[in-house]
Amino acid sequence: MKKQIIGMLITFSAFSCVTKKKFDDLNVRKSALEAEKSECEELLKTAQALNSKYSSELDSLSKERRRLIEDTTQTGIILRKTQLNYKNLNDTYEQLLRNHDRLRSQSTSDIDRMSKDLSKREKDLFEAEKKVNELEANLQEREAKVKELERIMADKDKAVSDLKNKVSKALLSFKESDLSVNVKNGKVYVSLSEQLLFKSGRTDVDKKGEEALKKLAEALRDQNDISILVEGHTDDVPVAKGTAGIKDNWDLSVLRATEIARLLSKSGIDPKRIIASGRSEYAPVAEGKTADARQKNRRTEIILSPKLDELFQILETN
Repeated sequence: MKKQIIGMLITFSAFSCVTKKKFDDLNVRKSALEAEKSECEELLKTAQALNSKYSSELDSLSKERRRLIEDTTQTGIILRKTQLNYKNLNDTYEQLLRNHDRLRSQSTSDIDRMSKDLSKREKDLFEAEKKVNELEANLQEREAKVKELERIMADKDKAVSDLKNKVSKALLSFKESDLSVNVKNGKVYVSLSEQLLFKSGRTDVDKKGEEALKKLAEALRDQNDISILVEGHTDDVPVAKGTAGIKDNWDLSVLRATEIARLLSKSGIDPKRIIASGRSEYAPVAEGKTADARQKNRRTEIILSPKLDELFQILETN
């Protein structure tokens, strides 16, 4: 592409001095875009690392919850067995007392033997009772932790559901073919079609798209415990050669995501909550090379993730 530009400059320089100025402007624009691309690539790495971290943390939470439930069930079984042993020991102790009273008139040796046996049974009974108390306390603690985890998980699920309803209501005036709002893996996915946001090969958002993003920002402005990941997606058709500042679909997807992140920030969202990334054509929602499949794949996904700090605190105390 550089060879083409140099050739054009040599040809145009014979006719007009304005061509050299345009060439210089293009070089300045190219340098700026390359710098912005490097920044976007760093943001992409950060976003992918965070996404992997949150997915891993959510999986760990689910495993820990299952483990606690299994431990609680096992502890309950042990408690019931220990309670049965305690009852048997207590019955034996009562029987020994009765036997002791009956045999008091017997020989001293028999009485001493029975007294030792009784003393041992009393000690065993005391240890069994102590163990039962410890198991009951442990079981109550585990049951309380499981209930707390279930409460927090239920609160999180409700918060995600409420967030989905709030976002859906804010975007209700737009066509279903232009956007969708769904819950997946404990997150809210807002998928916006290319036709709502951009013209083909462009990175500046259309007026209708700006309107949708402003309404989405209004719904999210007070949701400070929600992180926002903006993912740009394209189809598998290569970018037209000569498109200014865009080398391939990676560039296109990243620049579109960055532009949407800027608009959300300008609409009142704290930029610290926003991550912009591009996935190019490598995360399609529709397989195949038909016009319909490619249209579905040209989209922007805004992924809303709730914080899980409260859950992590409970697990850290385990």
